[in-house]
Order: sequence, then structure tokens, then C-alpha cells
Amino acid sequence: IRVPFANPKHATIAMQVIDVDPELQREAVKRTLAVEGNDLVASFATSTVRLARLTTNGFLENVDLVARTIGEFGEDSERKQVIST
Repeated sequence: IRVPFANPKHATIAMQVIDVDPELQREAVKRTLAVEGNDLVASFATSTVRLARLTTNGFLENVDLVARTIGEFGEDSERKQVIST
């Protein structure tokens, strides 16, 4: 899965935040995360299709939360607050 971000810094932040939480079924799910340019790249190996779906959904929920948090509290939002005050 390749997830684009605004810049490599945001992709790295997302990777670091998501990488802290290990997979719940470590023996059945192997996850690798990397940053390539502006993209967060995730690879999964699972023992069943059901685990692939669950793992992918959980990962995408985490990415959504991180992206919204960066948008709300990141450097760009700080600039918007300074400009609007």
C-alpha cells in the first residue's frame, strides 16, 4: 500500500507513529513500513485473506488519524493560525 503525503517529513512522522504499535497477531501478520519520497509504503504478509483485510483496514484507519492530526496540528496549521490572527 502506498500512501502519499505532502512531504517526506509527514510520511516519516506517520511511519514512526504507526510503527510503535505492533501487530496483534505477530506470528500471523508481518508488516514492513518505509518512506519513499513523499510516500509511506506498507507491505503486509498474512496467513489468511481475512487477516489481510483486517490488517489493511486497521492500517488505513491509523493513517487517516495521523493525516488528520498532522493537518490539524502540524506546521502548516501553525502558519494558518499566525496568518489569521
